[in-house]
Amino acid sequence: MKVSYIALCAVMVILLAEAVQVSTAVTCSPTQLSSCVSAITSSSPPSQLCCSKIKEQKPCLCQYLKNPNLKKFINTGNARKVASTCGTPFPKC
Repeated sequence: MKVSYIALCAVMVILLAEAVQVSTAVTCSPTQLSSCVSAITSSSPPSQLCCSKIKEQKPCLCQYLKNPNLKKFINTGNARKVASTCGTPFPKC
C-alpha cells in the first residue's frame, strides 16, 4: 500500500512539473513587441510594457533575427540598446 502511494506521488510530481513547463512556454509572436516600436525607431526610452514583452519574447529573438523580414527591424543598434536598457541583452545566435 505504501509503495503505491509513493508511486502515485511520484507520478503527480512529474505531471505537475510538465504542466509548469507547458504554462511557461512562450508563443513567439513578433507583434508582441509592438509596444517597443517607438523606442526602437527613436531615442525615447522603452516603456515598462516594452521591457516586459522583450523579456517574455527573449527565447524567440534568435528566430526573429533569422527571419529576413524581421531582421531589418530587430538587428539594429537601437533595438539592441532598448533590449539592453530593459536588462535583456540580445542572445548570441
